[in-house]
Order: sequence, then C-alpha cells, then structure tokens
Amino acid sequence: MSTAASLTSTVVWGGFAIAFVVGAVAQRTNFCTMGAISDIVNMGSWGRMRMWLLAIAVALAGASALQLSGSIDLSKSIYVRPSLPWLSTLLGGFLFGIGMTLGSGCGNKTLVRVGGGNLKALVVLAFLAISAYMTMKGLFGIWRVTWLDPVAIDLGSHGLAGQDLPSLVTAASGIERASAYLGVAGAVTVGLLVFVFKDRSFRSQTDHIVGGAVIGAAVVAAWYLTGHLGFAENPDTLENTYFGTNSRTIESLSFIAPAAYLLEILLLWSDKSLALSFGVALALGVIAGSAAYAIATRTFRWEGFVSAEDTANHVVGGILMGFGGVTAMGCTVGQGITGLSTLAAGSLIAVLAIVAGSWATMKYQYWRLEQEG
Repeated sequence: MSTAASLTSTVVWGGFAIAFVVGAVAQRTNFCTMGAISDIVNMGSWGRMRMWLLAIAVALAGASALQLSGSIDLSKSIYVRPSLPWLSTLLGGFLFGIGMTLGSGCGNKTLVRVGGGNLKALVVLAFLAISAYMTMKGLFGIWRVTWLDPVAIDLGSHGLAGQDLPSLVTAASGIERASAYLGVAGAVTVGLLVFVFKDRSFRSQTDHIVGGAVIGAAVVAAWYLTGHLGFAENPDTLENTYFGTNSRTIESLSFIAPAAYLLEILLLWSDKSLALSFGVALALGVIAGSAAYAIATRTFRWEGFVSAEDTANHVVGGILMGFGGVTAMGCTVGQGITGLSTLAAGSLIAVLAIVAGSWATMKYQYWRLEQEG
C-alpha cells in the first residue's frame, strides 16, 4: 500500500472508530441539542444543555492545546477563514434550527436515531442528504452562491489573518497572538466549566458528564487525526497534504455535508474517482455505534410515523437541515462544538441562529397546541 493510501485509510478508519464511540455514547446519554433546548423551553431543565456546553468546553480546551503546541494548524480549517459570510451563517443557522425541531433532532441525533431503529429518522436523513447535496452542487447551491455567500465581511482586507477571536483580540489590542489565544481560550473554557458544574444536580448526573466529556474529546481526537496523523507530504506532488478529508484540509466532527457525500458515494459507487472519506466514515460510524449499543442493551425499536402531518414535518425538517447546515457550514456539532472549538466568530453566529430558530419553532408549536386545545 502506498503512503498516500495508507494515510487515507488511517484517517477514514480512525474517523469511523471515533464516530462509533460518539454514536454509542449519544445513544446511551440521549445527547441532543434540540432536546436540550426543548428541555429548557418546556420544563426549565438545563441538564442536557449543560452536557452540550461541557462538550464545547472539552473540545475547546483540547483543540487549543493542540494548536498552541503546534500539533495542528486550525487556521487551515474552514471555520476561521478571514471571509465571514454573515448572511449565509445567520440564515442557514436559523433555518437549520427550525428544521431540527421539525425533524426531531439535529444531524447527529438523526444518525443516532437511525441506528436505534427509527424509520422516521431514516426518512429525515434521506431528505437531509438530498437537500445538502443540492445546496453544495445543485439548484439550492446556485441560490446560495448567488444571493447569500457574497454578503460577507472581508476581514483580510483589514489586516486580520482570520475570524477567530484571538485574531480579533490581537488586532484590537496588539497582544501577541499566542498570548491572546491562551487568554481567550482559557477564559471561555473556565467560564463554561464554572457554569456547567455550579449546578448541584448536574454534578450527580454521571451520564451527562460522561456524554459531554466523551463527545468533546471525540472532536479533539478528530482534529488530531486529520490535522496531524493525516497531514504529510504527498509523494506525487511533494506538497504537504491533508489526506482523507473531503475539504482537503483539517476537519473534525460534522454531519450535514458528510450525509451528502454518503448519498453521493452510494449513488455513484462505480465512479472510481470517488472514495470513502473521513466525513462519510463519520456518518456510518455514528449509525453503527448507536445500533451496536441499542442491540446490546435491547433498546433497538422500529418506529414509524403516526400521521400525515408527522410525516410532512419530518420531511420539511430534513430539507431545511440540509440547506441550512450547508449554508451555515455546520450543524449543532459541526458549528456548535467543532466550530466553537476554533473560537470562530462565524461559529458563534451560527450557534445563536440555530438556537433562535429552534426556540421560535418550539414556541410556535406550543402556541398551536394551545389554540387547538
């Protein structure tokens, strides 16, 4: 096996292994950002939201340590590029938030539910993948590229190397970048951990602590896998290359574009130019890990739609998640954990928009129930 093929194989199978753990842990702990927002809106419970915030804190701490040690270069990721397409990020995030509420979960939760035997989630995944592919390369992509992406702030024209918070702090204050990175990352991480663990009831919820810690650590492991182990000189071009990723640069956990790439490789399997990638392995790994846990614990259950309205909601939810996730460059994991671990300003905008879209949809659904009652 050539060096290139060996490195690609390492990244792909490593991604599958990481995602397998994520799928099993998410199935065990009921990790779900949409569910976390729902718990707050409907019950005032912050347990699952604290689990999500813990995952962000762990991912941020680990990614920052890798960055500051020189093990990886997060400036190569899609999240911190100096162009900030704020309209795409804002609108895409808001639509994704609506979609994940209608579809009963975000991209990661959809994959987990598929592994657990949920046929509704399988329908959501199909429409999500089709919509995401259309937004990358099809009709929706024309709309995105023509009307949304051009509305952006070019931070590079103002002398900024990226849109990450340390770069903004360095430009504003003149503080050396490494010091700014350490200060910002440390302050945000500590602030999140204090908020998460100040709640006594959360400290007693082992599943939530394990879920947040493991999924956050999985993001760090994926950064190291693609950005360090999978980064080497290409023997054909003699240039340093990120092997095994669809973006040809450093990647970590994200599930919307990978769903589209999974659909593409299934539809065009005989096309020899296509191959299994890190992203495709992530999608398959989460399903496999969730299924393995569900079968082992005898919680695997077939579940279908209960009405035509239920079907319509999930179909629309999948379409909105596919379009919104690609347009916003990530989901509640792709932007909400992976993106935030880079301290990207765009990731923060996307997360706030996702939460706002989900919150508004839940409030509307609750209002409808009151009117019908």
